[in-house]
Amino acid sequence: MNCRSHLEDCFYGSATVGEKGQVVIPAEARAELGIKPGDKILIMRHPVMDGIVMTKFESVRGFLDDFSRRIDSISEDEENNS
Repeated sequence: MNCRSHLEDCFYGSATVGEKGQVVIPAEARAELGIKPGDKILIMRHPVMDGIVMTKFESVRGFLDDFSRRIDSISEDEENNS
């Protein structure tokens, strides 16, 4: 799925906040994103709009681990070229 070129491909519908503040993630989103019962989901405030962003914990961990490896590689290259 490419959300950058087709925003409608990223829209899963809507959900209603329940009495306890709970929101049900639409089944299609859970299936496409591999979200299963017991998965840890991070909830963050959107940096620009009045809204939230939800993402799987493992996805953020993987992104940060990869980002850290890339920074280390760049740092090593700079040290070797000095």
